[in-house]
Amino acid sequence: MTERRIGFACAIGVVFIWTGFLLFSRLGARQDFTPWDMAALRYTGSFLAALPLVAVFGWPSIGLRRALALVAVAGFGFPICAYVAFGMAPAAHGAVLLPGTLPFLTAALWWLVLDEAWTVRRVLSLGVVALGIGLLAADTFGDYPGAWRGDILFLTGSICWALYVLLVRLWATQAMAATLAIALLAAPIYLPIWWLFLPSNLAAVPIGATLFQLAYQGIFAVLVAGYLFTRASTALGGPLTSTITAIVPAIASLAAWPLLGEALGVIGLAGVALVTAGMVLGVLPGLSRRVAQREPSPRGQAPDHARRGSSGRCRLVA
Repeated sequence: MTERRIGFACAIGVVFIWTGFLLFSRLGARQDFTPWDMAALRYTGSFLAALPLVAVFGWPSIGLRRALALVAVAGFGFPICAYVAFGMAPAAHGAVLLPGTLPFLTAALWWLVLDEAWTVRRVLSLGVVALGIGLLAADTFGDYPGAWRGDILFLTGSICWALYVLLVRLWATQAMAATLAIALLAAPIYLPIWWLFLPSNLAAVPIGATLFQLAYQGIFAVLVAGYLFTRASTALGGPLTSTITAIVPAIASLAAWPLLGEALGVIGLAGVALVTAGMVLGVLPGLSRRVAQREPSPRGQAPDHARRGSSGRCRLVA
């Protein structure tokens, strides 16, 4: 299977898992879990699932400082901001401000740090996505006047994930190594703090709901989605991968209607259509030519990220 197909398959997997993450995290807030309980279940599940993977793949070959940096932004910053925010704002807000803003933040960071040029098609695609997200926001944000605090946390979480994508690219970190480092380090750091100091309501939640959230948040949202997103970013590039995941707000907002009772109006439905159109515009035309620049190098030849100019900056022009 070529790098392009691998990248697409991984990105599509992320779309479905992230949609579930948004819906089930909002559901968790309704099931009397505290945000700190949700985080504890996430870290416990991912740690337990990562242990057998270490036996197969070995300990992640990342320096401790780099591993802790990845844990800070992707292990703690992204999920904890989301869990706290879902107690204040509906799923549609999370969909708009977490994966919805990610394409813009990622493209901006790669332009600032890696000097990656923006193509006309990328600008048009992001413009259409922005218009759709704006309509989604206009349709749903007014119904929850006190949700602005959660909205700020959602945006902070998206910034954390964009930083993770950038760090993985800068350090040429392998997908499995990054995923295992986060899963193995987050639990020993967080769980003692949660047990001793943070409020918990696990005793009041049915055991079935607890086990479900532990499995989904820990195994799927951390290990599976983390590996798939990192692998997709390696194959397709961070900006293109985040453009594909820009369809998550549309899917999550539609699914939250029957599942959570958080309805969309006509304006919101138009926003869903525009987000979808913007994602298609950014992904399908001209994809093969852009991805071809990221195919594996011939044996003995350094990869693109290693062949940088004297300034240490990369520039990709589609």
